[in-house]
Amino acid sequence: MNFEQLIQKRYSCRNYSPDPIEDEIFAKVLEAARLAPTAANRQPFQIIIIKTKNNEDQLMGIYHRDWFVQPPLVLCVCSQPDQGWMRKKYDNQSYAAVDAAIVVDHITLQAADLGLGTCWIGDFNPQAARDFLNLPDDVEPIAFTPLGYPLDEPKPKTRKALEDLIRHDTW
Repeated sequence: MNFEQLIQKRYSCRNYSPDPIEDEIFAKVLEAARLAPTAANRQPFQIIIIKTKNNEDQLMGIYHRDWFVQPPLVLCVCSQPDQGWMRKKYDNQSYAAVDAAIVVDHITLQAADLGLGTCWIGDFNPQAARDFLNLPDDVEPIAFTPLGYPLDEPKPKTRKALEDLIRHDTW
């Protein structure tokens, strides 16, 4: 499948099979994450791989949806702000969260290409995530995604028209 087909195929899955993901398939997802571009190639992220089995209660405390714990795995992508590139010249803005978001995007696209489902979760309880994952103070959870074989079918996507999303030269 070409890239245009892939980005049209990818969707937020909310019904998963508990079937395990083959090691070779999962390795490709992780490799896509590893290859994600980051500002100044700092790579200020970590991926926490969480098996859903025996962790359902803790995961439901992070994001309370039954489908979140259906697949065999949930991934949490964390940023390490102190390790990210910083726009020091102007405002000391760390790009670590942006870099982590790019990693999540690579995960979702590679997963879709391999027939796996994902759903980008940003509306999670950060303190529950910190507690369960034992995150150090200098690490920020950015997003979660379930990862597994989808049992649902994609619903039609509605997107704004391109002319509603772009501007030329100025705002």
